[in-house]
Amino acid sequence: MSEARKVHIKSFGCQMNVYDARRMADTLARDGFTETPSPEEADLIILNTCHIREKAVEKVYSELGRLREMKAESAAQGREQMIAVAGCVAQAEGKEIIRRAPSVRLVVGPQNIHRISELVARANAGEAVVDTEFAVEDKFEHLATPKPEITRARGISAFVTVQEGCDKFCTFCVVPYTRGNEASRSAERIFAEAESLIAQGVKEITLIGQNVNAYHGRGLDGRDWTLPKLIARLAEIPELLRIRYMTSHPRDMDDELIEAHRDIEKLMPFLHLPVQSGSDRILDEMNRKHTRADYLAIIERARKARPDIAFSSDFIVGFPGETDRDFEDTLSLVREIRFAQCFTFKYSPRPGTPAAEMGAQIPEDLKNERLYRLQDLIEEQQREFNLACLGRELDVLFEKPGRHEGQIVGRTPYLQPVPVFAPKELIGSAARVRLNELHAYSIVGELVNAPQLAAQHSLPEVNAFA
Repeated sequence: MSEARKVHIKSFGCQMNVYDARRMADTLARDGFTETPSPEEADLIILNTCHIREKAVEKVYSELGRLREMKAESAAQGREQMIAVAGCVAQAEGKEIIRRAPSVRLVVGPQNIHRISELVARANAGEAVVDTEFAVEDKFEHLATPKPEITRARGISAFVTVQEGCDKFCTFCVVPYTRGNEASRSAERIFAEAESLIAQGVKEITLIGQNVNAYHGRGLDGRDWTLPKLIARLAEIPELLRIRYMTSHPRDMDDELIEAHRDIEKLMPFLHLPVQSGSDRILDEMNRKHTRADYLAIIERARKARPDIAFSSDFIVGFPGETDRDFEDTLSLVREIRFAQCFTFKYSPRPGTPAAEMGAQIPEDLKNERLYRLQDLIEEQQREFNLACLGRELDVLFEKPGRHEGQIVGRTPYLQPVPVFAPKELIGSAARVRLNELHAYSIVGELVNAPQLAAQHSLPEVNAFA
């Protein structure tokens, strides 16, 4: 190819979208595309969209309006740019995107990203391309490969998709309509991708899916494997230090998976298990298929199996018909469980979902009030959890250099960022660290076997996410 082309992918939303964006970049790399963080210098711009957040569709069209102006400026300078929309908004809107935003030449749903090269070629030939057919099995077949040049690592930690779609049909959720029914990837394909990533230095793998603990894929022995079976076999890879998974549904949190937290040392003692509400009435309206008591029983069983386990969750406030009593039930559940962290959202209607047609929609000011109260409680619990970790010695997996000379940053089993003064050669390995001081965005630590390294420095406030 005479001249290298550049692609800019802006990804919104969940970890599945992060994974899909990286696989699109990997696939396009075979066609000579290199990634760029700058949309202005890109030949191909892909918005990888999410339909979960409030006003997601409007935000996409607003972004497309800005890109249209940029595309026009590039054309005036003699350079053509192609704009594409991928992800769940692309799946939901389809041809409507090209009708409303003619500057878009390609619309591709999340189950068809493995065809991105072919679709870009068709769009380059002048065709307005829309591909939103469900083809998750085809996607799984094409994206797995043991070749590092196709599946590229981007750090010490990596996502690996094992499952997509959902059969639960929660009344607030668009996933069954944009990602389709549950489909599980074969263990052979998962291992091919995992081994490729590990060969490139990945030490931690997070298995992801819309409903990851519903995994039932074809195993290496030809039989159906569950998620615990898959985790147990991955844990046998010596170079792999840590395993995580998300996002789970309480209905699929069985004893086998809980026992995996007890028995598999490499499976981190941190469970993200969305509950959404503490009110049985609201859970029923949400079609969650579990009760408050069911959820509490899972937490109790998990703590009995793994006493050091910590929990995070998702909550939606202001669901249609939510009363003050319903909301108080949510607050009492949070107080009873004591989470290490949580994600909280105001309910917002999604077109085509049953909840969008329900009566008794909650006023925005009341949603805001409830959200702030819930967030204050969860932030208090997160701080208490972090304070309780001070003085403990935990294994920290080091990921990257810190902001200060001689500093590296890693994460605990509970995903807390920890800056430490230590040799950069430790990046990519785990070491025992004593957690000493809680800052706004991190917990400052020191190596247990070399405390003098930290003692030689005065460490200012550190934002480990910068």
